[in-house]
Amino acid sequence: MDSADAKITGGGATTAAYTSHQPLSLKTKILYGAPSFAGAAMIIPILINMPKFYADVVLVPLGFLAMAIAIARSLDALSDPLMGWISDHTHTRLGRRRPYMLIGAPLCGVAFFCLLNPPAVFTGGRAAIWFGVTFILYFVFHTIYVLPHYALGPELTQNYNDRSSLFAWRESFTILGTIVAAGAPGVMIGTFHLSQRQAYFRLGIFFGILVTVLYTLLVVTIKERPDFVARESNPLVPGVRRALRNRPFGILLASYVVGSIAGAIPATMMPFFNAYVIRPPNPDVWLSKLLVGYFGLGFLSMPMWVWIARRIGKLNTWLASFFLGISGGAAMFLLRPGDIHWLMVVICWAGIGFGAGLFLTPSMQADVIDYDELYTGKRREAQYTAFWSMLPKFIAIPSAAVPIAILASLGYKANHVQTPQVVFAIRAIFALAPATCSALSFLIAWRFPITQTIHNAIVEGIELHGRGEVAVDPMTGASVPPPTPGHDEDVGWFLDYFSSGELKRYLARGASQPVRDVMRVATMSIAVSIISVIYVLHRVSSLRADPGAMISLIVVAGGLAFAIFVFHLMRLGPARRLAAGEVPADVVRAHLGQVVEAIREGTPERAVG
Repeated sequence: MDSADAKITGGGATTAAYTSHQPLSLKTKILYGAPSFAGAAMIIPILINMPKFYADVVLVPLGFLAMAIAIARSLDALSDPLMGWISDHTHTRLGRRRPYMLIGAPLCGVAFFCLLNPPAVFTGGRAAIWFGVTFILYFVFHTIYVLPHYALGPELTQNYNDRSSLFAWRESFTILGTIVAAGAPGVMIGTFHLSQRQAYFRLGIFFGILVTVLYTLLVVTIKERPDFVARESNPLVPGVRRALRNRPFGILLASYVVGSIAGAIPATMMPFFNAYVIRPPNPDVWLSKLLVGYFGLGFLSMPMWVWIARRIGKLNTWLASFFLGISGGAAMFLLRPGDIHWLMVVICWAGIGFGAGLFLTPSMQADVIDYDELYTGKRREAQYTAFWSMLPKFIAIPSAAVPIAILASLGYKANHVQTPQVVFAIRAIFALAPATCSALSFLIAWRFPITQTIHNAIVEGIELHGRGEVAVDPMTGASVPPPTPGHDEDVGWFLDYFSSGELKRYLARGASQPVRDVMRVATMSIAVSIISVIYVLHRVSSLRADPGAMISLIVVAGGLAFAIFVFHLMRLGPARRLAAGEVPADVVRAHLGQVVEAIREGTPERAVG
């Protein structure tokens, strides 16, 4: 049990003082970034090649693929906050992050190989089960290693520009791995005349081993900062509430969530757009060329974006990059059969914009985590990273699964010339939907408030807190005293298990109200989950019939409902303790006043004083 839960009457551990950090060495940046080469190389065939491979070669009905993708990505999203909380609360000789990289990477490599190599005797229902199980296992193991890896990045340096450089290196390796994985199938099939199964067999072995080697090398060579490892973490549910009250994070997260739709749809639909709309003479080879062009231009443009960001700031650079994606998506809708070279030009144009977002968004997120530390005195990289990963994943589930299900409902037939309705659906989903989402994401991102000047003031405030002095919030002008671990802080974290509305009802209606509130929402949520499971089982009672498009949306609804159920189940114990009178009513009223002020100013609130 966390100290905020177990020590309402006691003190907490002393927060380690922040010490300035020298610029990272090139060796550290390379060793931290290199594992992303293998991780990205694995995700590309899984998200882009595998749906069409299982549909057209293994002959799995599209409805089953959509359902399996929805289930796997839902479980993947649900595991993110849990993994973030576990990593933040781990204390071992290897640190908080590195043990999970050592465990998760090799297991993910095995699942990757199995997913790319279904037994040749499997077709239809058995192949669908193989796809679903290996797809789910891949994403579970991927979460185990990648969340701690990404959480380690903001901890390595708090320098505003050094972070951009660190994440640029990481995302450079990401794009390099993406380029290799995008081009490798086409090269092996077109040049060495391998079948798709033979090509994927070799990819599975190579990248499954490589991801294990690179993460082992990272664990052995890069140490975690002792001052961060020693810091006490917070309970999960109150951490969720405080993160969502962080206004800069809310803006960045909302923009990223909407923008994630623009990334999920093309990844799934590009093979279909290439094969059935543009119809080049060799679709598999041209698909590899298009992917290499997109990611290659993204990689080559990154030094340009880093240079621009140093001169006009991260936000302005990120906003400028949106124009390329929006205009590129709109232009692709106008393409017709035979326009393969024009498609390459537009793909490369959009790829230039893609390169900016790769490193700018995690660098800006790291700045937001520093703002959280200014108020809470805690480092919560993994929890923020989990949010960054979980919510976009839930949004991306229908973005990846529903388009496939829509094609199935419109009469898609594998390896055939498609009907005009199917062709139009592919064009609209692939081109117009992402362009629209990118435009909405741009409008949200416009409001992000942290500049380099503001971030420098945030870091200075953290240093003042380390010396026991009062800091000033550079965005609101409010005085921010240093966090003081002890009884008051523990009470503040404990009361954040509850919303302001729940605490008001507790004061107005009596001690049993918090338990009733929690039980009501938990019961409704688990009921939706159970109904969703029953519906899914009913629709897939026979593996011979395509379950249809609606099944993917039902899976997403059930997954979200189950996440809400788990969240409220974790609140049941604290609700019973609040009902038992552990916190006096006047303390609850004082906490409510601070919460209202924090919501108004968009800041993580202080402990109850």
